[in-house]
Amino acid sequence: MIALIAGAACLALLSAAVAENTRALAAPPVLEVPVACELGRDCFIQFYVDRDAQSGVKDYRCAGLTYDGHKGTDFRLADIPAMRRGVTVRAAAAGTVRAIRDGEPDISADQGERVVHGREAGNAVVLTHEDGWETQYSHLMKGSIIVQKGQQVRAGEALGLIGISGNSTFPHLDFSVRQGGEIIDPFSAGAAAEPCTQGGLPLWSAAAEKQMAYLPGAILLAGFAGQIPDRHDVRAGGHRATVLSTLAPALVFWVDMFGLAAGDIERFRILAPDGSVVAEREQVLPNAAHQHFQSIGRLRPTPEGWPPGDYRGEYLLFREIDGERRALLGAIREVTLK
Repeated sequence: MIALIAGAACLALLSAAVAENTRALAAPPVLEVPVACELGRDCFIQFYVDRDAQSGVKDYRCAGLTYDGHKGTDFRLADIPAMRRGVTVRAAAAGTVRAIRDGEPDISADQGERVVHGREAGNAVVLTHEDGWETQYSHLMKGSIIVQKGQQVRAGEALGLIGISGNSTFPHLDFSVRQGGEIIDPFSAGAAAEPCTQGGLPLWSAAAEKQMAYLPGAILLAGFAGQIPDRHDVRAGGHRATVLSTLAPALVFWVDMFGLAAGDIERFRILAPDGSVVAEREQVLPNAAHQHFQSIGRLRPTPEGWPPGDYRGEYLLFREIDGERRALLGAIREVTLK
């Protein structure tokens, strides 16, 4: 009898080991792009999963396009007007709706009321897939969710719209992947706790992977204003003038971007219609910046106003790469004064 009990216990342990091994070998879902926008033009990946288990930050390429403890991939829009036009969030893989939250306001966390604890994800949808896999779609627009709990959805099916609900300071989709409750990086199929050098194949389909070229940073917006612009006003759609009065109190060229590193060099210039320099500045950035809003300008030179004509704003960001100073980002905008 003792031998039978011992044999049964061994079989139970073997069965458990086989089951665990089967789960480990289970094929993950193949993911499609979860947003209906053109990456690198209409929307951008601003943050990746943080692969540094300590206090530092590292994305899947061992670079710094993330922040400490970040558990998802952030697909962001440039500004609030882009959000208001409506950008669809889509199921990255076929699955079943496990949970939904709606009703959270679309207010930037740095301007609105304090985000309620436990609702940092804002309006969200969670899908379950086979073998304990889940995908979560957070910060959706209030009232935009069009699926119901228990509903089965196909890959690419609409779930809602990108919003700015919850603990968010810019409109974006925070897309996260889990297996058995553990955060997985879809760009390398590695757990968030594993080092970025672990590598691994991405969970994205070949078509999706082609759309996700890694951008170390990007210029989201640039333009002119007739006064010193506030970044919140710009991100809400303000200060996009293409024509200004020659009596404008100031001429200011501004740029809004993300992904700057410590030691980057930025160069601003405003050129008059005759090619002369109205204002210029070059500076070294002492610290990295997840988001960066900067401007250069000059007050109206005389009471009679600015000389009429087309003015040009130029911006260049340089970074030292492999010991060589290279231009990484640039923007040119024009405004007419009349």
